[in-house]
Amino acid sequence: MDTIGIGLLGFGTVGRGVYRVLQQNRELITNRLGATVEVRKVLVRDPEKDRGIEVPPDLFTADPAAILTDPAVQIVVEVVGGIEAARRYVVEALTRGKSVVTANKDLLAAHGQELFAAAAATGADLFFEASVAGGIPIIKILKEALAGNRIIEVMGIVNGTTNYILTKMSEEGAAFETVLQEAQAKGYAEADPTSDVAGLDAARKIAILASIAFNSRIKLEDVYVEGITRVTPADIRYARELGYVVKLLGIARETPEGIEVRVHPALVPVAHPLAAVRDVFNAVFVRGDAVGDTMFYGRGAGELPTASAVVGDIIAAARNIRYQMRGTTGCTCFETKRVKPITAVETSYYLRLRVTDRPGVLAGIAAAFGNNMVSLAAVIQKTTGEIAELVLVTHRVREANLRAAVEELRRLPTVEAVANIIRVEEWYGG
Repeated sequence: MDTIGIGLLGFGTVGRGVYRVLQQNRELITNRLGATVEVRKVLVRDPEKDRGIEVPPDLFTADPAAILTDPAVQIVVEVVGGIEAARRYVVEALTRGKSVVTANKDLLAAHGQELFAAAAATGADLFFEASVAGGIPIIKILKEALAGNRIIEVMGIVNGTTNYILTKMSEEGAAFETVLQEAQAKGYAEADPTSDVAGLDAARKIAILASIAFNSRIKLEDVYVEGITRVTPADIRYARELGYVVKLLGIARETPEGIEVRVHPALVPVAHPLAAVRDVFNAVFVRGDAVGDTMFYGRGAGELPTASAVVGDIIAAARNIRYQMRGTTGCTCFETKRVKPITAVETSYYLRLRVTDRPGVLAGIAAAFGNNMVSLAAVIQKTTGEIAELVLVTHRVREANLRAAVEELRRLPTVEAVANIIRVEEWYGG
């Protein structure tokens, strides 16, 4: 097959990027593939709208059937976003035997099982590299390059907006609200930033990564989620004093008691490779039983980085069509594993308390921890008049015990407030 037809569903930021990359690298892609990839139709709401890019006007259509039912379109690229309409388009394309490339993490997190079943029924390919970490090829790494490993842990910074905010708070000492406004002004954060700052975007991504890494379907509701809205410059300063930086992490780890899968702010040791990931960059740290520790770093969003991943998938789908080998990298969720509840997770904790500065306060706090089998690794006290700020770091402890201790602390008359609690992710690498 000398020419393979592409239908683009959507022509927003990512869609335009995909078209640009396909055009500017057309000769290179043709030589690498041994066939020409040609965009035949582009689905948009308004075909007459000026989009600031030179595209033949007859490529645009407002009718999805012009792509989904056209036998000359062998690969459907879904970059329209959202869930329900995208789901209908993708399911129909797969049902008709067309290969699909999507960048839609929301769709995969909500309907991944249905989509993979539709692909399996017709032997079509479903590729989704751009759904998790933009230009970082982490899906291909887990499915192919590390396929011989038993994956022990996947942990990453998979949301550029929150990483930018935490970087600026750390380096400039600015408050969350101030940096968020700056991120919105620069286009790094949406007008409604809830999905990013509440951790939901990262939760969808870690659900996808965990499903692949541990061969067991992880749903969005399986992921424990906390955002970064309660992180303050004081927390970041104390973390630095203790030898840590604060990052929003997506964490998936397989243990004998089940899979841990969670998103939350975490204190990361300054020696950990993830600690140096700044601004809008993403990074995914993977530990395998054979390969050991690896990390994959790059831009997690943006027009061209995301388009890079989409076009890589288009080429993979086209190659499979050309050599009649489709359906070789389908769903890998062939096991059903237990997800560990957050109360059963064991880790260390950072706590910041506001307490009355008088004799006996520390003894009462130590007793509350001791009553619940929580031991302390570090204590910092800062006094300002009659109120002292007390920062504590625990040794590893089960979360249920930590929560019981915190409830006891809140009942103490000398504790004015438990101002913040942040988990600590230790690392013992080189």
